[in-house]
Amino acid sequence: MSSERGAGRVFAVVAVLAVAGYQLLPENVWARTAWQVAAGYAGTAAILIGAHRLSRDDRLPWWCFAAGVFLNTTGIGVAVVGERYFGFLDLPTPADPFFLALYPACALGLGVLVWRRDRRRDWTALVDAATITTGFGLLAWVYVIEPAALGDRMNRWAHATQVAYPIGDLLLLGMMARLLRSGGSRGASFWWITGALAAFLIGDSTWVVLGNLGDTGILLENARWFRRPLESVFLIGFLLFGVAALHADARHVATAADRPPARLGRGLLTLLTVASLIAPVLLGVQVHHGRVVSGWAFVFGSATLFLLVVARMALLVRELECQAAQVRDLARSDELTGLPNRRAWNDELPRALERARRDRSPVTVAILDLDRFKTFNDTHGHPAGDRLLKAAAAAWHSALRDVDLIARHGGEEFVVLLPGAGPAEARQVLARALAVTPLGQTFSAGVAVWDRTETSDELLARADAALYAAKAGGRNRITQSGELTAAG
Repeated sequence: MSSERGAGRVFAVVAVLAVAGYQLLPENVWARTAWQVAAGYAGTAAILIGAHRLSRDDRLPWWCFAAGVFLNTTGIGVAVVGERYFGFLDLPTPADPFFLALYPACALGLGVLVWRRDRRRDWTALVDAATITTGFGLLAWVYVIEPAALGDRMNRWAHATQVAYPIGDLLLLGMMARLLRSGGSRGASFWWITGALAAFLIGDSTWVVLGNLGDTGILLENARWFRRPLESVFLIGFLLFGVAALHADARHVATAADRPPARLGRGLLTLLTVASLIAPVLLGVQVHHGRVVSGWAFVFGSATLFLLVVARMALLVRELECQAAQVRDLARSDELTGLPNRRAWNDELPRALERARRDRSPVTVAILDLDRFKTFNDTHGHPAGDRLLKAAAAAWHSALRDVDLIARHGGEEFVVLLPGAGPAEARQVLARALAVTPLGQTFSAGVAVWDRTETSDELLARADAALYAAKAGGRNRITQSGELTAAG
């Protein structure tokens, strides 16, 4: 572990020096190209070394990242050689396939990470990622993709190549948004990966904007102060992947989620709001200029965003309903034993008496109390007492009939509802429960058969009186209201 941390720190220092040193290079295209390629290949090597330290099952996403960085870096050299020696300037150039390979390779790696971190389907996270991608996709369509299709007279391959870059960025944006909405570890490697992706998105977006402003090559050649920082953004992306792979936390990035995915925090809410408002804002800009040129794009984008917002609301309502149901269940369940609690018992007993009145059937209640539980607790400790209560609850529940209900009334006292059971059958059921009481313990029970006129409180009072009679009679026995009978 210490060697991993050392390697990660050394490479991080090398990465910082590489980016800083790039700013000091002379104005020589070959020096700049060699430095960029060396940084990219160093990032690739770091990724592969980091992946080799992981288990075989955890290497695939890192291999994908390494392939993307390697191919994109190779494209830098191919582009310079093609331009200088073969005059390849018009799209598509031989370098474009290498540059574009970054997007599917990284998207595949991100997809593997998301799948391994969240083994269950998370529709809410998927809708959030789709909302963000759709909103910014509309922005890319209006200012990048549509102008490319309607502007210069390029051939189809040139158009396809020019459009492929913003589409690739949208693919990475969507996968990045889905990764941020996943569960699992959020250690240093997770954030280094996020930073690397953000660097590529920022660099590509800036490059595309410059391309729409004019001849990108001429603009950058005449703006050295701007070109170096922009090219450094891509170097940062290459190197951050290597930092992430060499960090000791890399082994946990693909670990399945041990906690729910991130909820709707302020940052996510702000991003979703911005994405949802892109369509009306762009429409307002075009209306202000007196010409709506992207009408159908606004129609499609707005309709898609509206449906995604509705889906998000539906998922949120469903989640709230599930949480409300869980709260209701927890409010009616005993935390220790998992049995119904006193509140659930107080709700069920009157309903059982009403059913018995309507069906003209008998109903019996019993109160069970573990004998000498305080002594057991004092002797073995409270954790042992809790284990006894849990084991006793499970054993008694298994001994009862399917129609019977057992609930924890408080402390070591339990109540049992036996619908359709008269005195004899009730005694047989409780005798089975007494026989399976764990850890050599016993209980005393008071039994009362409903007389069809008394209230539920009065019925419980008679069972409670019978319980006291059972304890007074020596414990380890079942006593029916009005009489004292030894168990067994």
